[in-house]
Amino acid sequence: MPKQITLDGWLLSHFEILLKKGSAHVARTKTPIVLYRSVLEEEEDSHQETVCTLTESYAIVQVVTSGGGIVPSFQQQIVFTIDEFPAWLMRKSRDLLLQCVDLLEDQFK
Repeated sequence: MPKQITLDGWLLSHFEILLKKGSAHVARTKTPIVLYRSVLEEEEDSHQETVCTLTESYAIVQVVTSGGGIVPSFQQQIVFTIDEFPAWLMRKSRDLLLQCVDLLEDQFK
């Protein structure tokens, strides 16, 4: 009997492959890839945003506060291995995962 795979399982596997390609690209270029940015809170002259960056071996999610007279600061930082990140992102937001897949597919066409 052939092995069956769910659509979510395929998506996670595909995303992990893209992340590995992205990591190899980062290793060659020495430039991290920003997978997504989203503004959490915005005031008149400052804002707080989430930035997810792909490095050679890790996906790093950071909550950054900056702008106006505020010195930029990291409120939170979570570091994932390439293997851990797809499942975490799927639990957090399927839309963000699809956005990351689209970005990486466009980059490696």
